[in-house]
Amino acid sequence: MRDEELTIVHVSPLIGGWSGVGLSGSPLAEETVEWQQQGAQRLIEDALQTARDCAGGASLRISTEMPSASVVPTLIDLTKQARMIVVGSSGQGALSRALLGSVSTALIHHSHCPVAVLHAEVSPEQRDGPIVVGVDLSPASEAATALAFEEASARHAELVALHACSDDEWVGHAPIPWSAISANLEETLAQSLAGWQERYPDVVVRRKIVRVDPARHLLEESESAQLVVLGSHGRGGFAGMLLGSVSSAVVHGITTPVMVARLD
Repeated sequence: MRDEELTIVHVSPLIGGWSGVGLSGSPLAEETVEWQQQGAQRLIEDALQTARDCAGGASLRISTEMPSASVVPTLIDLTKQARMIVVGSSGQGALSRALLGSVSTALIHHSHCPVAVLHAEVSPEQRDGPIVVGVDLSPASEAATALAFEEASARHAELVALHACSDDEWVGHAPIPWSAISANLEETLAQSLAGWQERYPDVVVRRKIVRVDPARHLLEESESAQLVVLGSHGRGGFAGMLLGSVSSAVVHGITTPVMVARLD
C-alpha cells in the first residue's frame, strides 16, 4: 500500500555453543549448522513466494535476513530501525490453546516500533470492514489514533473510534443521566479527533461512546472489523509500563488482525 521495502527475517535459534545464560556448551556440529541454514533458506524462499503472490504482480522491494542468534533479542533489536514489525499470533512451539505465542508477546511488550499481530485470514465479511481504534485520550492513545487514521486512509476504510468511559467519568450511583455524560464525552472525543480528520479528510469516522469495560467492547467491535489498533498503555499506566491491561486483554483474546502502537 505504501511502496515500502519489506525485510523478511528468519532467526535460527542458537541450539549449540550455548546452554543457558552465561554458560558455554559444546560447539555445534558442522552438519547441524548446514542443516539449520538449509531449513532457514527454505523458509525464506517460501516467504518470498508468498509475498510476491500477495502483491498481485506489483513490484516489491524485498530484502532477507537469516541470523543465527537468540530469537527475541534479535527481533527487538531490528525494531529500532523498522517502521513496523509483523508477526503471527503463535509459533511452532505454541500450545494449541494459546492465542498468542511467546515471541509475539515479547515483541508487543518490548518493540521499539508498532507491532502487527496476524491470526488466521480475516473472513470475507471483515475484509471490507472498518478499522477500530481504542481512544482514551492518553499519549499512547494518540499514537494509536495516528496509526489508525493512516491505516484507514491507505485501506479506504471507515474508522470507528471507541471510547469507554472510566469509573471517574461514570459513577453508577451519581445523579447524572448517562445521556448527559455520553454527550459530554462525545464532544471531547470529537475535539480530540478533529486535527486528525483535517489531516485525513478522506477518512469517514464513526465515534462510539460506551460504558466501562473497554476490552469487551473492543473485542465485540473486532468481530466485524478488518483491523484493530491499540495504544501500548492507557492513561492509567504508570511510567515504564510495557502494556496496559486493556491492550493486553484484547491482543490475547482477539482473532482479528491487531496493531499495537508504541511510545518510545
